Amino acid sequence: MTTILEKALPFAPYGAMSDEQAQERILAARAQLGEEAVILCHHYQRADVYRHADLTGDSLKLARLAAQTSSRYIVFCGVHFMAEVADILSQPEQVAILPDLAAGCSMADMADLAKVTRAWRELGEVLDGDPAEVYTPVTYINSAADLKAFCGRHGGIVCTSTNAPHIMEWALARRPKLLFFPDQHLGRWTGHQRGIPLEDMLVWDPDLPYGGLSPEQIRRATILLWKGHCSVHQMFTKAQIERWRARHPQGYVISHPECAFEVCLASDYVGSTEFIQSTVRAAPAGTEWLVGTEFNLVSRLAEEMAPQGKTVQFMGGVVCMCSTMQRIDPQHLAWTLDNLVQGRVVNRIAVPGEVAQWAKVALERMLSAT
Repeated sequence: MTTILEKALPFAPYGAMSDEQAQERILAARAQLGEEAVILCHHYQRADVYRHADLTGDSLKLARLAAQTSSRYIVFCGVHFMAEVADILSQPEQVAILPDLAAGCSMADMADLAKVTRAWRELGEVLDGDPAEVYTPVTYINSAADLKAFCGRHGGIVCTSTNAPHIMEWALARRPKLLFFPDQHLGRWTGHQRGIPLEDMLVWDPDLPYGGLSPEQIRRATILLWKGHCSVHQMFTKAQIERWRARHPQGYVISHPECAFEVCLASDYVGSTEFIQSTVRAAPAGTEWLVGTEFNLVSRLAEEMAPQGKTVQFMGGVVCMCSTMQRIDPQHLAWTLDNLVQGRVVNRIAVPGEVAQWAKVALERMLSAT
């Protein structure tokens, strides 16, 4: 991946700024930049950054909306893979920027191109042929651009937490088996929804030869689930749901499909961040909700629903935020925007041409399939 860092204003003074000083710099820079820059904020973004968003949503929605703007600079307040998708789908003249390059995704990091390529080779050895004749590689959008490109090259596709059921149906209509990465929980829940038995969905451990599976297991499985997970959603448990239901017997539980299978099974509703928000917003006044997803989203939703008498409670026993996304703070956003005012681009995310080309193939397959 190529990141361009031109001569920039030194960050050190910004790191020493108070939040209030940084907020003032952000507002001043935005006034000067006008529509030349658009700020995108993911639902999980911290509140003191989220307040500056021009566009909010999940990663794919934001990337597609940004590409439809006339803004030259796309400042993505999210994580690395999101800015990559924005770069891939945006217009050639648009520039994608990530205010802090350390804002990554632990789930995305659990699957890299070397490990996926090795797994593909090992599948070919077990099958004694081209794995692409049997397997469709499916990558969750929470993955690096080179993995999306891998899927593009091998007849595979990208999915989101919203469209995963449709993508799985698309893939299984073309080949009998799937290699699904990097989130095992989304893959397992989606397969379960489709009626695939749990015993036909086996976990592939990339740190073990042949995923830690026997040739017989590999040949039998319909879906091979990469051993990956979201560090936020793995914190939620069935016991938390049971304790809450004992105190709120008339309440509802809604969870993200990145949660563990038993959490999804114990929930009344399971769906993406957009689904969670729309479902709670459409619910009758006075209803009670336990929500299994990132804290910042739940906190904002609780505040929004309070005037309607709805109670929205975070599922976790401890505050659980997307720690890597939290690295984008007012100081980094102020530094990024001040550099743009001075005509400098810092922390540009530029996906190399061939990688972007094949990643876009996989993304466009997804868009056409849904």
